[in-house]
Amino acid sequence: MAKLSSILDNDFYKFTMQYAVVKLFPKAQARYRFINRGKHKFPEGFAERLRESIADMASLRLSKEEKFFFASKCSYIDPTYFDFLQGYRYDPEEVHIEQVGADLTVTIEGFWYRTILWEVPIMSLICELYYEMSDDVRVDDETVCQIVRDKMAKYDKLNITIADFGTRRRHSYAVHDLVIDTLKSNPSKTFIGTSNVHFAMKYQTTPIGTHAHEWFMFHAAKYGYKMANLLGLEHWSDVYRGDLGIALSDTYTTEVFFKQFDKKLTKLFDGVRHDSGDAIEFARLTIAHYESKGINPRSKTIIFSDGLDYEKVAKIVAFCEGKIGYSFGIGTDFTNDVGLTRMNIVLKMEEAKPEDGDWTPVIKLSDEPNKHTGKAEEIKIAKEVLNIKD
Repeated sequence: MAKLSSILDNDFYKFTMQYAVVKLFPKAQARYRFINRGKHKFPEGFAERLRESIADMASLRLSKEEKFFFASKCSYIDPTYFDFLQGYRYDPEEVHIEQVGADLTVTIEGFWYRTILWEVPIMSLICELYYEMSDDVRVDDETVCQIVRDKMAKYDKLNITIADFGTRRRHSYAVHDLVIDTLKSNPSKTFIGTSNVHFAMKYQTTPIGTHAHEWFMFHAAKYGYKMANLLGLEHWSDVYRGDLGIALSDTYTTEVFFKQFDKKLTKLFDGVRHDSGDAIEFARLTIAHYESKGINPRSKTIIFSDGLDYEKVAKIVAFCEGKIGYSFGIGTDFTNDVGLTRMNIVLKMEEAKPEDGDWTPVIKLSDEPNKHTGKAEEIKIAKEVLNIKD
C-alpha cells in the first residue's frame, strides 16, 4: 500500500502558507477538488485503496528531530508554529473520495489552516497508487539514477541553479528518493534544494518555496479580484517581513499581476515565479516591469517552474543571461521520468469561506487557458472585473 512515512513529505510552500493562515485567517474555511487534466482511467478498487492510504496519514506526527530541523531552517517563523505543527494531525474525515467506473472524485473541506496540507500528499498518493495498480513496469533504479545524472551533466554546463519541485506528480516515494540522492551527490553546485521538506531533512539540503495560487484565490474571495494580488502580497510581507520574497504572478494572468505589483512591492520582493504561458514572453514582461519602476532587472530573479526540461531551460537561459537573474524548479521531468506516461493531475481550491463571509467560488486565470480552474460563470465574471480580453 502506498503510504507516507513523514508529515514533512509535503511541499515547503504548504507549511509557509499554513503559518500565514494561522496568523491571519484562522477561522477561514476552504473546499478543494481533484481535477483529472490527463483524463486518466482509474482501475477498479482505486478509491478504496486511496481511502486506506489517506486513513493511514492520521498517524503521522512531527518528530522532535523533524521539528528541530524545520525550525533551524526557518528562523523567520515563530516557535509557536512548530509547536502547533507538532500537535497537528491529519483528519481523514475532511477528505471525501468516490469512484464511478474509471472516474475518480476527491473533495476536501474544513478549516483552511487544516485542509491546506492535504493537496500535495494526496496527489502524490494518487500517482503512486495509479502506477502500483498498473501492469506497466518502470525502468530499474540504476536507470532512474543515470537519467538524472545525464540531465545534470547538461544542466551543469548552463551554469544555473536548480531545485526539485517534483513531489505532487512523482512516480513514487522510492523514485523521488533516488532522484534527490542522485541530485545531492552531483559534484557541481547546480542543485540547491528541494520543495519537499522531508527530503530536505534526509539529504541535508535547503527547503525551497514561498506561496501558491490558493493564497491569492482566497484573497479574491475575501477582498475581490481587483485587490487579490495586492493584498495577498501585502499580507505575505506582513507575515514574513522580507523573507520568502518570490511572488507568484499568474493567478489572474501576468498582465493583471504587474498592474497591481506596485513600486513598493516590486522593490520589496526579490523576484517572481513563472508557472504558465510562454516563458520568454514572461521574461520580457518582467524585465520591462522592473525597468518601468526604475529598478535594475539584474538585481531581481525569476524562478521558472512550468513543465521544464533541458530544451526549455536552455532557451530561457539564452534569453535571460545578462538581463535578469534566474533559477529553475524542475518537477515531473525529474521525479516521473521512468519510461511510463506521466500523470497530469491537479487538486485546487474550489471555494473559500472567509470569517463572517459566505462560501464563495474561487478560480485561477492562468497565462495558459488550459490551466484555468473554477466554474465557467465565475471565470467570466473575473474576466469582466479585471478587463481581461479573450
